[in-house]
Amino acid sequence: MSVPITSETSQIRMNPPVFYFAAAFILIFGLVVIAMPQAAGEWLLAAQNWAANTVGWYYMLAMTLYLIFVIVTALSGYGKIKLGADHDEPEFSYLSWAGMLFAAGISITLFFFCVSEPLTHMLAPPQGPAGTSEAARQGMQLLFLHWGLHGWGVFAFVGMALAYFAYRHNLPLALRSALYPLIGKRINGPIGYAVDGFGIIATVFGLGADMGFGVLHLNSGLDYLFGLPHTQWVQVGLITLMMGAAILVAIAGVDKGVRVMSDINMLLACALLLFVLFAGPTQHLLNTLVQNIGDYLGALPTKSFDVYAYDKPSDWLGGWTVFYWAWWIAWSPFVGLFIARISRGRTIREFVFGVLLIPLGFTLAWMSIFGNSAIDQVLNHGMVALGQSAIDDPSRTLYLLLETYPWSRTVIAVTVFISFVFFVTSADSGTVVLSTLSARGNNADEDGPKWLRVFWGAMTALVTSALLFSGSIDALKSAVVLTSLPFSLILLLMMWGLHKAFYLESQKQIAQMHSLAPVSHSRRGGWRQRLSQAVHFPSRDEVYRFMDTTVRPAIEEVSAVFLEKGLNVVTQPDPANDNVSLEIGHGEEHPFIYQVQMRGYFTPSFARGGFGKKEQLRNRRYYRAEVHLAEGSQDYDLTGYTKEQIINDILDQYERHMQFLHLVR
Repeated sequence: MSVPITSETSQIRMNPPVFYFAAAFILIFGLVVIAMPQAAGEWLLAAQNWAANTVGWYYMLAMTLYLIFVIVTALSGYGKIKLGADHDEPEFSYLSWAGMLFAAGISITLFFFCVSEPLTHMLAPPQGPAGTSEAARQGMQLLFLHWGLHGWGVFAFVGMALAYFAYRHNLPLALRSALYPLIGKRINGPIGYAVDGFGIIATVFGLGADMGFGVLHLNSGLDYLFGLPHTQWVQVGLITLMMGAAILVAIAGVDKGVRVMSDINMLLACALLLFVLFAGPTQHLLNTLVQNIGDYLGALPTKSFDVYAYDKPSDWLGGWTVFYWAWWIAWSPFVGLFIARISRGRTIREFVFGVLLIPLGFTLAWMSIFGNSAIDQVLNHGMVALGQSAIDDPSRTLYLLLETYPWSRTVIAVTVFISFVFFVTSADSGTVVLSTLSARGNNADEDGPKWLRVFWGAMTALVTSALLFSGSIDALKSAVVLTSLPFSLILLLMMWGLHKAFYLESQKQIAQMHSLAPVSHSRRGGWRQRLSQAVHFPSRDEVYRFMDTTVRPAIEEVSAVFLEKGLNVVTQPDPANDNVSLEIGHGEEHPFIYQVQMRGYFTPSFARGGFGKKEQLRNRRYYRAEVHLAEGSQDYDLTGYTKEQIINDILDQYERHMQFLHLVR
């Protein structure tokens, strides 16, 4: 599964099979919908009803399976595996990492649904009488279900798969890499490219739905503030304007400015949440938050499988839960790639529980405070118009609620500004992710070409505009449900591949404990020489000479014998990066990789204490010739070994690798 460690990087370029497949499908779809908006809207609605009635049970089962898989994996022994090499450390502190996960949980759609959805569930519930306090309680339970653990479970799953195969096995940061344990090198063929293509298609439509809901919300806010007409052509203009701004940000690379604006936006969003909490019925909102969490957790097992099979048929399940599950699936490559990028060096356990719990806390608090504020206005203060707006024109509902608060016009203006920034930053991030998924030659920390960002930004704007013309909200939902269906099947295959990879990893760890030919620890000169070596902190020049005069000849000598035995051997001296490596191929089986890498460390203070000042400065760093296998550093130093001892160490590790291959056959 692993590939050789190498310092070479190829030129980043477009991946033709993936790009043309995804681009052709999206372009044809967009043009057909624009050419026949009414017919396309009817077809999409009919297709969504078919999907809800035919595969609604499948969406419910698949999403629950994704969530169970990541939780069980995190709690098992696999949870100790690092998303990276064994010696990798997290790039970000816990606080910074938590802050970025927190930011990943906020989208413009939180503004669209936080008020309209719970009111709709209360006034048009799937079960029971409408407009009652029990219907309101059920509505908040359903709201938490749709925005809760299931969605973040699929994000955690995709992020875990991307990070594991990219950072631990040096495979491309692409969806197809998760199928390597199943199909091997064929991931770089038609099957693998089709997987990436379907991932891009799902992401474009998921992003398009987000943009669609966002532009409806923004249009209503601008209508309230400035009287901007609430029409489809105005919405197309807003999409063009904001997507254009996002593309400019993406290609200009003004990351620092966007990051500062995003940080300010996050503070404003938190301030808005606290304003609604303390300017409204604070005690009631805190009580309902606690009760909502309890209701959600108590009903989670049953609601995860509730397809209303014993109720008379309706389109509620397809319009809500099935749509949400499809939407989360469609967004999973986008958010998964983001959280994978910031999580290198984390263990699977801390990654999974961080992703599941950190953004979830804020999301549920947001939904509960805004949702219960609206329910209180309708049930206890007679705001019938607010409830009716949730059904007839959900994009206006949040603004009608904010009208009941002090300084309403200023608060609404701030809300519109926050929504605009969220729109631009989400679109910007989305175009970068799409360019990465449709490129090749980039390492795990590089983005795709800028022209691809422009192209995918234009495609997303086209899809969003087309769907708004063909039926507004219903068309957005229908397209997401349909395009996510094939990708949801791919996620199940990725789950199988990831499970197989974890099993192989566990077997390799068992094999590492079975040393068939342990290396002798005696050194030249006996124990005195060994003791001197233990307290010696060699300079870079010393270790470099050792690598050149002892390590490299040992590896070359072993390579020559392996070649005589007919094995596929590759040696990779890399003086620029102070390492030399040996790879032995075994056909379709996992290759054996043995690399000796020179690494520098700060010399311990006790070892510098006896030197003069000049000597202290010169020896502030010392170096080791560390052994690296495919999984990363093995944390032991070869410096001082003889050539014969190094050869024995290579053979020891090779025999362990053969034991691993024996265990997994």
